[in-house]
Amino acid sequence: MANVRRQSTLARPASCGGISLHDGSDTRLTLRPAPIGTGLVFRRTDVTDRDNLIAVRPESVSGIRNCTTITNAAGVSVQTIEHLLAALSAAGIDNLILELDGPELPALDGSAEPFLTLIEEAGVERQAAQRRYVRVLKTVEVVSRRGRDAGWARIEPCARNAERLELDVTIDFPDEAIGEQSIRIAPDVRAFRERLASARTFARKHEVAALQEAGLSMGGSFDNAVVVDGAEVLNPGGLRFDDEMVRHKALDLMGDLYLGGPILGRVSTYKSGHGLNHDLLTALFAQRDAWEFCALPGARALVAMMDMRKRAPRGLAVPA
Repeated sequence: MANVRRQSTLARPASCGGISLHDGSDTRLTLRPAPIGTGLVFRRTDVTDRDNLIAVRPESVSGIRNCTTITNAAGVSVQTIEHLLAALSAAGIDNLILELDGPELPALDGSAEPFLTLIEEAGVERQAAQRRYVRVLKTVEVVSRRGRDAGWARIEPCARNAERLELDVTIDFPDEAIGEQSIRIAPDVRAFRERLASARTFARKHEVAALQEAGLSMGGSFDNAVVVDGAEVLNPGGLRFDDEMVRHKALDLMGDLYLGGPILGRVSTYKSGHGLNHDLLTALFAQRDAWEFCALPGARALVAMMDMRKRAPRGLAVPA
């Protein structure tokens, strides 16, 4: 991701559909190419009586319980966006209209892999504009103190000459099937595809009933989530990785961070979830001296060359 110098969209529209994890309804998602500077914008096609556009940005976040939800000023919302955003982050996609016919994205298999496949099949189109990154300039940390679930999240500048996103994620659950797990990764598209994309969301059996009583996980099944009970993984097919749970937490973190756009920095978390991820992003942007907008070296020249190629008379070769 950190090597992408130009803004990007998709070469053609792409669609998928299925049961949503929490709402339990059938929904359909269509990714539509968008012009330079559009950003990522959801359009609720089932809402016609008020503003149905929801911009993907930190200030749109309205819910962080078991998933990330964004809402516009008219009260129109979309939830469980983090898996799609993680895939868009890895692929370096900046500009899309994300059409959705319900309040929640389809869960598919509970991972980001189907979304990444959708993006790759549609094709990525690099656009004639510099990509704007958020470069972290100083360390920012947030802490959650809730008994055994106390955790923290930190973001700090990259090491010298290593401008990219780096993740260092640790989880610790009392369940023997999970326990303490850690992963470190610089999630460019290749590393994301190989190490994170297929890691599924997970739940603990004793929590499932409580989630459903609260109106959550109504569409959850072994087809779109890993369920553990103490030392046992209940899914008939078992795990995709021995440490699938921490890989999925890193995937969630990547998606939650992308609400702020592409970031150049090192992010470390311990027992973090959507709430702490959002708190970290909010704390970063609240400190104006902790970050700056930037473009990667060579981006301006590359865009200028693209413009020359477009303007060149037919038959005149301009180097790629």
